[in-house]
Amino acid sequence: MILKRVFLNRLSGTWMLITLVIILSLPLVIGIALYLKASPIFESQSLYQLIVSTDWSPCNGNFGFWPFIFSSLYVTVLSFLFAAPICLFAAIYLTQFSSKRLIQLMHPVIDILAGIPSVIYGMWGIIIIVPFVSDVLAPLINIKSSGYSILAGGIVLAVMCIPYMLNMLIETFNTVPIGLKEASLSLGATSWESVKHVVIKKSYPGIISSFGLGIAKAFGETLAVMMVVGNMVQLSFNPFEAGYPLPALIANNYGEMLSIPMYDSALMFAAFILLVVVLVINLVFRYFIHKTQSQ
Repeated sequence: MILKRVFLNRLSGTWMLITLVIILSLPLVIGIALYLKASPIFESQSLYQLIVSTDWSPCNGNFGFWPFIFSSLYVTVLSFLFAAPICLFAAIYLTQFSSKRLIQLMHPVIDILAGIPSVIYGMWGIIIIVPFVSDVLAPLINIKSSGYSILAGGIVLAVMCIPYMLNMLIETFNTVPIGLKEASLSLGATSWESVKHVVIKKSYPGIISSFGLGIAKAFGETLAVMMVVGNMVQLSFNPFEAGYPLPALIANNYGEMLSIPMYDSALMFAAFILLVVVLVINLVFRYFIHKTQSQ
């Protein structure tokens, strides 16, 4: 009986270790595969040239990825600026001030929003957001815009990221012991002071994690952004101008333009850039979480 228990314990530990190693090695395996597929393009252009060049003319063998990287970063930052404050204040209200009935109502709504396919968000963006940008926002500052723009992509992305970030923030605030807030109230603090100095401060790691998840999701989102962002290779700080994020480049061209030499390697390199940036985002936010937890 004892030998059987020892055997089962070792067996359980072994298969759990194996699955852990498989999960941890997946990003490395994916990264190596993408790099190997993209490596032929390094024979014609250096890594530095590929990243910082703005010349995108595949027929001439020039693959400058900076306009695509810039568009991806721009639309991601805009979506984060739109979504983060809404999610943070909504989570604070739902967990600290609202009734339990409202929380029970919001949970299925958040789940429904998270489960809606991205193509539906894209169609909603075409029907609502694109005309709103072209007919309402652009005339306010006396400019002309087709509506298919970085701004439209940022708004659609923000709406898509809200359920993920909001759900994580709600769970984070719910894990703060109620006794900490009650202790603050007993010392004479108002409800808002208790939330600001106790609940939010205690939830810093969870808040940073939710924001990191939102940014990573926004950076890699493809279909909805591709439908509203305009898909024009250009470099402009004007959010009313069209852009061309990296995921849209891959989705639009893979399988259609592969007769052009090095185009396959270029698209693989675009995927490799996406993977590296998402990994860097996660590592940066893990560092911030570690710093907040050590304080």
